[in-house]
Amino acid sequence: MSDIRDMLVEQVDRLLSDRADPATLRAAEAGTWPEALWAEAEALGLPLALVPEGMGGTGLGWGDAAALWQALGRHAAPIPLGESMAAAALLAGAGITPPTGLIALGLPGEAIAWGRRAGHLALAPGGEAALHAPTDWQQGRGLIAREPADRPVLGAPLAEGRLPGAYGPDAALLAGALLNAARIAGALETVLLMTVDYANTRKQFGRPIGGFQAVQQLLARCAGEVAAAGVAVANAGRAADRRGLAGAEFEIAAAKVVAGEAGGTGAEIVHQVHAAIGFTDDHPLHLFTRRIWAWRDGAGPERLWARRIGDAALARGGAHLWADLTSRDEEPAA
Repeated sequence: MSDIRDMLVEQVDRLLSDRADPATLRAAEAGTWPEALWAEAEALGLPLALVPEGMGGTGLGWGDAAALWQALGRHAAPIPLGESMAAAALLAGAGITPPTGLIALGLPGEAIAWGRRAGHLALAPGGEAALHAPTDWQQGRGLIAREPADRPVLGAPLAEGRLPGAYGPDAALLAGALLNAARIAGALETVLLMTVDYANTRKQFGRPIGGFQAVQQLLARCAGEVAAAGVAVANAGRAADRRGLAGAEFEIAAAKVVAGEAGGTGAEIVHQVHAAIGFTDDHPLHLFTRRIWAWRDGAGPERLWARRIGDAALARGGAHLWADLTSRDEEPAA
């Protein structure tokens, strides 16, 4: 699927470059739904990209999704496209044909971005999937990302189905973790480029601050974090394609931890280099760093996933630890 993936990533980058400028992001934070952007995403077939062709989708895999979700992060996309893609994939996995329009993805204890705009909601507890049409939404707002964040009022499900074993009992949480790790990785790419450009143009003591070794060292550290996050996300996507979401829990958990820590370190560095200007509301830097901070907590913070990695390692025992760390890619697909 690499050719289709590359084409879709290019289309997403182009679409968001045209439609997701800072003014649109600020308007979304004020509660204005980016209708034109969502309509174009639907016209490209992106919400159903992970759905099999027989159900009207494109049939992409989780590795393809991770690449697309990184593109969403690079532009701090103000629409819940990644969540809708994951929700449609889980419904399709349970044999439920996904409806058209925005499908919200429900995660335990979390408010849903732009839930008020969703006609349907997908839940996937305990290895099952259910399609709902919420009767109402308790409207709210994210404290960090500032976007609308709502909680559903549910009635009886419209459809229910059993997910295959490869999805596992935590399919929605795993898909959400991969989504947020990918968005963090993409957003880090953008803030690094913004910061390098700023360091090469902002002058102090008669020369660009990027010429000072201390600043160069900070940028090099940030570049290392960006690279680590991107590699971890790509590895998690490949593992999910080979072994399913449940079989890739280690890689997805590692990606969430690595991307989350990279997001914290990277955001600290880019704000340090930008200094006071980076904290002003007029500067676009915070439009990305605030979302990075929000995505760190989305679908579980680093401590949750680090604990799950540790618990799994203890359950497997020390005799398996080295093989689990070095030979997982050699395991057959599920």
